[in-house]
Amino acid sequence: MKHIAILTVLTTLIELACIGDLVLSAAPRLLRSGSSERPFGLPQVPAPESNPLTQEKIELGRLLFFEKRLSEDETISCATCHDPKASFSDGKTVSLGIRGFRGRRHTPSLINVAFQPYLFWDGRASSLEDQALAPLRNPAEMGVSAELAVAKLHRLEGYPERFREVFESPITVKNLGQALAAFARTILSGNSAYDRFVAGDGTALTRTALDGLRLFNGKAHCNLCHQGFNFSDGLFHNIGVGWNGKLFQDAGRYEVTGVFRDQGAFKTPTLREVFETGPYMHDGTFASLEAVIDFYDRGGIPNPQLDILIQPLHLNNEEKRALVEFLKSLSGPK
Repeated sequence: MKHIAILTVLTTLIELACIGDLVLSAAPRLLRSGSSERPFGLPQVPAPESNPLTQEKIELGRLLFFEKRLSEDETISCATCHDPKASFSDGKTVSLGIRGFRGRRHTPSLINVAFQPYLFWDGRASSLEDQALAPLRNPAEMGVSAELAVAKLHRLEGYPERFREVFESPITVKNLGQALAAFARTILSGNSAYDRFVAGDGTALTRTALDGLRLFNGKAHCNLCHQGFNFSDGLFHNIGVGWNGKLFQDAGRYEVTGVFRDQGAFKTPTLREVFETGPYMHDGTFASLEAVIDFYDRGGIPNPQLDILIQPLHLNNEEKRALVEFLKSLSGPK
């Protein structure tokens, strides 16, 4: 896995991803949560009182994350689309589910998903517990209901015992979602060159990256949406992607709210590890950061609901290169 700083032993997770089917009898090292383990530059990881993080729960969630037998035809797992080797995305334009079904949207990275107030490109889930179950219920993704997934787990050796140890109860839809959500909260990236610069290391950013930072917060106005330690406002913006001159091929947030102004609006993604998580936008339309910056420089695509923040930037080539260099600085160490 390139350029990711994740809670201490997430490298073990990558090794497991290459093994194929996980076996519960294996004894991988456990992931550990807690303030001393989070990457530099991030605040304390939030978790709801109803689902506190424990080492045992995170480990169970990790096993489930790689468990292909949860899918209808037992060929894909959560990690198929959210691949640790691809910064927890998949590098494809749109996701592929069971039997090669094409999804509607590009797979968003799970990097720092613990800090996002809304999940999915359209924000249809407001908790990781709900989000974790949605792929199980999508016929184009894992193609099985959460209830059938629970029934499968009851028949798989080791899982009933692990769930009882962690939750002091049998396997349920609720605690399946809680275990997956606990693991997702440990997928973290920080300790980047940018973080070290903010902490006072004046040598952490190259001169070009520093120029890019000034542009990011100034002329390019990137920080109006990509703000805070996670470089996302967590909100939804229409920048014109998918507009064909008459309508949007994907209505985005409008499908959730029914509010007219939300047509074509999608969630602001984090820019942590952004150099590693292309292609970009909800439909994977741009293959490179250079193409993304060119798009914003043109002022997006005009449409009736275009966000007022989207305006032509009039950047020169040197400024565009500086922005790309700064965005690279948001990746954690190798």
